[in-house]
Amino acid sequence: MGPVPAGVLQLLALMGALALAYIPLGSYMARVYSSKRHLRVEQWIYKGIGADPDTEMTWPAYLRAVLAFSAVGVLFLYLLQRLQGVLPGSLHFSSVDPAQSFNTAVSFVTNTNWQSYYGEQTMGHVVQTAGLAVQNFVSAAVGMAVAVALVRGFARSRTGELGNFWSDLVRGTLRILLPIAAVAAVILVACGVLQNFSGIHEVGQFMGGTQQFNGGAVASQEAIKELGTNGGGYFNANSAHPFENPTPFTNLLEIFLILVIPFSLTRTFGVMVGSVKQGYAILATMATIWLGFVALMMWTEFAHHGPALQAAGGAMEGKEVRFGIGGSSIFAVTTTLTSTGAVDSFHSSFTGLGGGITMLGMMLGEIAPGGVGSGLYGMLIMAVIAVFIAGLMVGRTPEYLGKKIGAREMKLAAAYILITPALVLVFTAASMALPTPPHSTLNSGAHGFSEVLYAFTSASNNNGSAFAGLNANTDWFNTMTGLAMLLGRFLPMVFVLALAGSLAGQRPIPVTAGTLRTEKPLFTGLLVGAILIITGLTYFPALALGPLAEGLA
Repeated sequence: MGPVPAGVLQLLALMGALALAYIPLGSYMARVYSSKRHLRVEQWIYKGIGADPDTEMTWPAYLRAVLAFSAVGVLFLYLLQRLQGVLPGSLHFSSVDPAQSFNTAVSFVTNTNWQSYYGEQTMGHVVQTAGLAVQNFVSAAVGMAVAVALVRGFARSRTGELGNFWSDLVRGTLRILLPIAAVAAVILVACGVLQNFSGIHEVGQFMGGTQQFNGGAVASQEAIKELGTNGGGYFNANSAHPFENPTPFTNLLEIFLILVIPFSLTRTFGVMVGSVKQGYAILATMATIWLGFVALMMWTEFAHHGPALQAAGGAMEGKEVRFGIGGSSIFAVTTTLTSTGAVDSFHSSFTGLGGGITMLGMMLGEIAPGGVGSGLYGMLIMAVIAVFIAGLMVGRTPEYLGKKIGAREMKLAAAYILITPALVLVFTAASMALPTPPHSTLNSGAHGFSEVLYAFTSASNNNGSAFAGLNANTDWFNTMTGLAMLLGRFLPMVFVLALAGSLAGQRPIPVTAGTLRTEKPLFTGLLVGAILIITGLTYFPALALGPLAEGLA
């Protein structure tokens, strides 16, 4: 079978698996977040942290809980890295230096999982399992909790209450993420992924010397890394490493894990607002963009420009032979259209336009389908903006799901979509203007600019993938990407929760003949167009200096 048909078959198999999981998982998550019953283990946790799970929170209280929990997570993970040298199971690795400890702590707590270090040469078993793996679970649960709070804002009326953060956090972790990750980890172990706590081994001969590798609880971390759209790899090569992703089947399984919750959350949204058709409209928008990007990426990578690419059957540089161009293209699009950031190939080695597609996927706001939780609330913000645009065109007060979109709601939505581009463009401009940061780039010209632009796009959008070629382990990039990750994660949450509180306090507006039917294909088309136009107008000048200039050269 040729590489193109193989890639198409992988895509069809993936879509079939996602379709089978969509309704049962989406409906189950709606029941989890709507249930009044607490499991016994959950009651123990609430008692241990001193929280009352039945107390409803207003949006400022919900936000304070999110920020407080995340701040404690950053501090704990920072101290764990700084004390690694005296901890058991450190594999004799020394403590991590302050700038990198700060960057890594922020990275994993914000669900970014940007890594400016070699995992197998820096982090011991305790930091990997008690620190990084734990944050893979809870940072994903925080994103899901904020998304559910926004959904409640649409579903509720005449109240300022959005639920209880601690209940949403614990339920998302114990009832959704943990069971699915456990099953996925067992499957990965059966397929050859490592799962142990062994030390460092020297094997074989490599370039005249021995080659070293260390074991670890890889499969359990790999499962939640993908399921929680986290992305941080146990090894530096991430999902290109055979210990993390050994076969084409595990590659497809990992892509499935990345997509299954973000897509299924649209069903959860539809059930909780009382109209599954509204969920299908959001799903159609996400799926249209995702499929379009996958098709475009495959076309650019299978283009066969030049004799070398023709001999290889496509642009195989930087890609694993066991995955091929098809599997690598699907993975690259999936990981950058979500907040995952895991890689099974090096995006810097993609064609010029292919690298631009990975960047553009993050610049859209990672909403197709986006990260766990963050993709849904990002898409709902874009839906609010699309409804406002439609209202301007027909001269009617914009409404969405029975809620009026007034001046306050639009200001919050506008602030949400402006904060991330501002972070990306300001930090990139500063890095290129100062004398020292450009020395971290491996390449000059348009590709070197793309390396820096990609880094801050990845950090500000909480993606975590790297373009490769950029030495990000410097004081400048560790500090600046850390700030970009913090601001890019929590400032948008402020606007999301404020919007949720504003919507929850409104009275419902009855549907009339003039109400925009947001469950129809017309609205889906409007929403897709609004997303692409807003992103294009925002980022086109920067893209023209980097991947477009390289791809068209």
